[in-house]
Formats: sequence, C-alpha cells, structure tokens
Amino acid sequence: MSFLGILRQADIFYEFTLDQLERVATLCQERALAVGEVIFEENSSSDELYVIARGEVEILIDPSLVSDRPDTRAQPATIATLRRGQSFGEVALVDQGLRSATARAAHPDTLVVSIPRAKLMELCDADPDLGFRLMRNLAADLALKIRNTDLRIREQLLYGGRDRP
Repeated sequence: MSFLGILRQADIFYEFTLDQLERVATLCQERALAVGEVIFEENSSSDELYVIARGEVEILIDPSLVSDRPDTRAQPATIATLRRGQSFGEVALVDQGLRSATARAAHPDTLVVSIPRAKLMELCDADPDLGFRLMRNLAADLALKIRNTDLRIREQLLYGGRDRP
C-alpha cells in the first residue's frame, strides 16, 4: 500500500485534494512493528503524528502516575485500541508537550506511518488551505476523543467500574 493510499483512509486527512495528499505523502516514513513493541512512552517528548496502515495500536496510561499512593505498581491500563486509518500522537501537532500516554503495537505485523511535526507545519504554512483542513480535522478528531473520554469518566463515576444493571 502506498503512503497516498494510507493517507486517504485517515480521517485526519478528510477532504484533502490529491495534490495535498501527495505533498503530505512525501513527508511520511513507515515503521513496521512487532506485537508489544512500544512506539512512544508516556511522558516522552512528542514531535510526530502517526497513522495506522495495518494492524492495531493500543493506547495505554500508567495508573501510578496519577495515584496519591507512592507504592502503587499497577499495570498500564489500555484506554483505546486503534485500527487502520486511525491517527494518534496528534497532540504533538498542537503543543509539542509530553506524550499523555504510551502507544504500542497490539497486533502482529503492525505498520504505522509517521509524519514529522516540523515538516508538516512547514507544509501548512506554505499551503494555508491544507493547513486549515488539517487543523479542522485535527480539532474534530480531538473533540471526538474528548467526548469518548468524558463518557468513560461518567461511566466510571456512575457505575464505579461495575457492570451495568
């Protein structure tokens, strides 16, 4: 599968013209991953956006980082499993802050495409229409993820992790 084909499947590149997709494709690098291979760690620096070309990626958080008990040694908790065409690491495009979670391959033969922030931002500056489309799609993607997180928090507060009646 070509980078162009992968980008066409990604919601973050929705309504991009063929020319715009081709220019983004020139920035892409692929990375093949084995099951359990970490793509990036929670609290590490961030400077790339990723799109899943094949396989699955788990997004995990370390519960001990938010615990008020210093002896907490809980296993990382999976908060999402992403599949082909989905993007992750997109917060790096906004603030270049530390990663808010760990991403790791959850399926044999996972393939992701990475896009460096600096080069993508240069492209956005050079083509304001492309930049607008990307930021609009990024905002929509982040809004959806925030809504899903909100629902999970409400569910946890209402049901305390118990099965629903």
